[in-house]
Amino acid sequence: MLGNYIFEAENIVKKYAAHTALDGVSVAVTSQSVFGLLGPNGAGKTSLIRIINQITAPDSGRVLFNGELLERKHISQIGYLPEERGLYKKMKIGDQCVYLAQLKGMSKKEAKSELMKWFKKFEIDAWWNKKVEELSKGMAQKIQFITTVMHRPKLLILDEPFSGFDPINTNLVKNEILKLRDEGATVILSTHNMGSVEEICDEIALLHNSKKILSGKVNEVKERFSKNQYVIDFKGSVVAFANAVWGGWEMIKREQLSKDVFRITLRLDDGVKLNNFLKHLLDHIEILSVNKLVLSMNDVFIKVISDGDGAESENVETLNAKKDE
Repeated sequence: MLGNYIFEAENIVKKYAAHTALDGVSVAVTSQSVFGLLGPNGAGKTSLIRIINQITAPDSGRVLFNGELLERKHISQIGYLPEERGLYKKMKIGDQCVYLAQLKGMSKKEAKSELMKWFKKFEIDAWWNKKVEELSKGMAQKIQFITTVMHRPKLLILDEPFSGFDPINTNLVKNEILKLRDEGATVILSTHNMGSVEEICDEIALLHNSKKILSGKVNEVKERFSKNQYVIDFKGSVVAFANAVWGGWEMIKREQLSKDVFRITLRLDDGVKLNNFLKHLLDHIEILSVNKLVLSMNDVFIKVISDGDGAESENVETLNAKKDE
């Protein structure tokens, strides 16, 4: 793989007895980006994350960190927030955070200084001497996020980081993730929250049934699945609309907005120009508006998983390469 990648997985295979968790998966994560690792439950995301964290090793394939084969020395450069949270309930919050920072190689003095900055930023400095068991789920989540990022790792792996947060704290953490990226960190975000993927991810890879079935930049993925789709509002008759353009299009949805105002969502066939299509309509209906339809990542996710059935599909980079040939 070519490019400025902090992490590369090449043809990774991982099996557990008769179950294949990863089947020839290749993923490349661009440095200083937010990379969405997506997929339904059981797709293989957790297995890949465990390999990055060297909890397990692949059965075959190659894993690189900053161009080097992944080794134990790289662990200190990785921060991991697991979906299953783990804090010592009876321990004081400040003491626990300092302890976890020291495990990451920070001195006690350095840890306290860095932690106080984060505690003030998250408005929880009054909680330093309280015990974890006194925290709400959202508060505990803030502590775990801080302990994941405080040693400034090069690569952050965040598994469902917004779970347990209200909208205000969700936005707070999203902003911090983007700030960390802008300051040089790379983030792998594993989540089922497609809204968050659209807001903060630069690129994605979608796993399903142990295979990678889609990858690319978020805007390019959305554009690919929204190809040639438009929403047309018009005044007149649906029959007149259909009779004006016999072929070259497919109706996706029809809505009646008022007595004689309709909205048609349609897909044009490849090679059919929008301007030519509209020319055929002008003598038969009054066009009120025309907008290109852009699918959400949630729509793309559902479509790919529903249609993919785990089969390897061409990713955006491959399609673009073909286009340039």
